[in-house]
Amino acid sequence: MSEYIPPLQDPLNGHAGRVIAVVNQKGGVGKTTTTINLATALSAVGRRVLVIDLDPQGNASTGFGIDRKERTCSSYEILMGQAPLRQAIIDTKIPNLHVVPSTVDLVGAELELIDAANRAFRLKDSITALKELLHNSDQAYDYFLIDCPPALSLLTVNAMVAATSILVPLQCEFFALEGLSELLRTIRRVHKSLNPELDIEGIVLTMYDRRNNLSDQVAEDVREFMGDKVFDTIIPRNVRVSEAPSHGKPALLYDHRCAGSRAYMQLASEMLRRERAVHAA
Repeated sequence: MSEYIPPLQDPLNGHAGRVIAVVNQKGGVGKTTTTINLATALSAVGRRVLVIDLDPQGNASTGFGIDRKERTCSSYEILMGQAPLRQAIIDTKIPNLHVVPSTVDLVGAELELIDAANRAFRLKDSITALKELLHNSDQAYDYFLIDCPPALSLLTVNAMVAATSILVPLQCEFFALEGLSELLRTIRRVHKSLNPELDIEGIVLTMYDRRNNLSDQVAEDVREFMGDKVFDTIIPRNVRVSEAPSHGKPALLYDHRCAGSRAYMQLASEMLRRERAVHAA
C-alpha cells in the first residue's frame, strides 16, 4: 500500500471475532462513512477486519474502490444460502481489511426470505461458519463491521441478530433524539426475542459543526440521555471526508491529515481503550 496511515496507539491485543452492526434507520447520518473509516483505522493497527456491506446501495463497497463487475458473489448470495461467506470476500488495497460487497439484488431479499426458515439468522449462521473455519488461524478476523441499510428492515434485523453490539452514528441535528428512541426500541425487541447477547457499542456523534449552536445542544442532549454510551470522539463535518468515496478510497487514505480522518482514528483508539477497560474489569 503506497498511502501512509499514521499509527494509532494500540492499547488492546484484540478481541477476536467481534461483530459490530453500524445501524441507523435514517439516511445521510454518516453510517457508511463511519463503517469505512473505522474499519480502515482498525486495520491500521493490525486488526483483521471484514466489512459486510448489507445495504443494497452498495456504498461501502464503492467506498473501498470495489467495481460492480467484481461483485459476482455478494451479501445477497450469502443471505439466500447460495454461497458461504468466504466465497464473497474481496481483498482491498488496505492490509488486513476485506469486504463482502453488496448488489441491488438485496432489494428483493426480504420478499424472497419472507417464508424462509430462520430468516433472521441467515447472516449470523454464515458468520459463525466462517469463524469456525478460520478458528486459530492467522486468517481469523478480529472484527466484522456490518454496514446496514437506512431502514429497520429484515436486512437490519439480520445484522442485529448476528452482532455482538450496535454502533449508532447520530447526526447532530434537531430530530436526532427522536430517531434514536425508535432505534433503541428496536434494539430492545431484538435483544429480548432474538439475540440476548446484543449490546450497544456506543453512539458516535457525526457531522458536527462548531459554528452551529444546534450541534452543541444536540450533543449535550444525547450525552444527557445516553450517558457514557456516547463516545467522547465527535466526527466533524469535513469536505475531504465527503470527497473520498468518489475516489474509491477511505478518507484515511485520501487525506489522512484532514480533521475527519483524525477524528476517525481517534474513534478507533477510543473504542479499543473501552474494550480494554471492559476486559480488565
